Amino acid sequence: MDDHSPLKQTPLHALHVSLGARMVPFAGYDMPVQYPAGVMKEHLHTRAAAGLFDVSHMGQIILRPKSGKIEDAALALEKLVPVDVLGLGDGRQRYGLFTNDEGGILDDLMIANRGDHLFLVVNAACKDADFAHLQKQLNETCDLTLLNDRALIALQGPRAECVLAELWADVATMRFMDVAEADLHDVPCIISRSGYTGEDGFEISIPAASAEDVTRRLLEHPDVLPIGLGARDSLRLEAGLCLYGNDIDTGTTPVEAALEWAMQKARRTGGAREGGFPGAGIILRQFADGAGRRRVGLKPDGKAPVRGGAALFADAQGERPAGTVTSGGFGPSADHPVAMGYVAAPYIANGSQLFAEVRGKYLPVTVSSLPFITPTYKR
Repeated sequence: MDDHSPLKQTPLHALHVSLGARMVPFAGYDMPVQYPAGVMKEHLHTRAAAGLFDVSHMGQIILRPKSGKIEDAALALEKLVPVDVLGLGDGRQRYGLFTNDEGGILDDLMIANRGDHLFLVVNAACKDADFAHLQKQLNETCDLTLLNDRALIALQGPRAECVLAELWADVATMRFMDVAEADLHDVPCIISRSGYTGEDGFEISIPAASAEDVTRRLLEHPDVLPIGLGARDSLRLEAGLCLYGNDIDTGTTPVEAALEWAMQKARRTGGAREGGFPGAGIILRQFADGAGRRRVGLKPDGKAPVRGGAALFADAQGERPAGTVTSGGFGPSADHPVAMGYVAAPYIANGSQLFAEVRGKYLPVTVSSLPFITPTYKR
């Protein structure tokens, strides 16, 4: 994006301002980084009750098969992602990755089977490039629509189901990664039981014209607080979830990123539809032989956070490079600093002692399993 371009606004921008949010530029949008409660309280409230996030800056794309057969759309999309889309059931969604010819990650996304079409949610900073990529590769088999008339909110936390049930009682029947259509406050919405905090919760796609009404209705509940980008980042970091552009990018492969779980057996070596996606040769070879580095959790030994960009070393003198921190900060729920990054293969075992360079000092960090909190997804 041109640095001089005016910032875009989501359909909930006026609501954020009215709630006293501090607004910052993010992925080309004017977004709330925190509200008067502050990042710490917002984070802990989401873990204890329910937090409401505006994620309308993300891209929502409909992929509709020209043949009318959802299987054709699934097989077409499988040419771009190392994911079993064909095996995705009606009313279910799955995490996916766009890869390039070098095995790098162009973006991560959610893929939902809506019966007669696929519904994709992609990252804000990548959505125009993703849409162009889809159009170029799938134009002959699918009709594509980038939805600019919808908002997207996330309701996350252990009280999220109870809150949403007051508007739609059947929400209790949904399980993790289910997708359904329902009326909320007489507004037709698409609801998925998913999110990016490590908590149970929902993502709700709403017609833009009705977004503020539905959101205000949810915020009226005493268990719900509005949550900004600051707490969203600390929540996803505690949950060990990647942020595109920080922890994964075109220079990282799914195997390096420890995202093998996102590639189902059907697309792996020996699977029914082995390979056939960009970078398959490199990625499948890493599956078999391992990669030279891997994304791991990192727990600083002291109280000082270690931020993204810090170099990692195998010795306290900074003479043996071992990797790089990609995300880091304080984990309010973990009650200690948390981080993750890429570490050379000899040092990826849990318990390995490394040293992060912070302002000329080498601070001890320990390789730790992810996530740092116990997820509460409703399976």
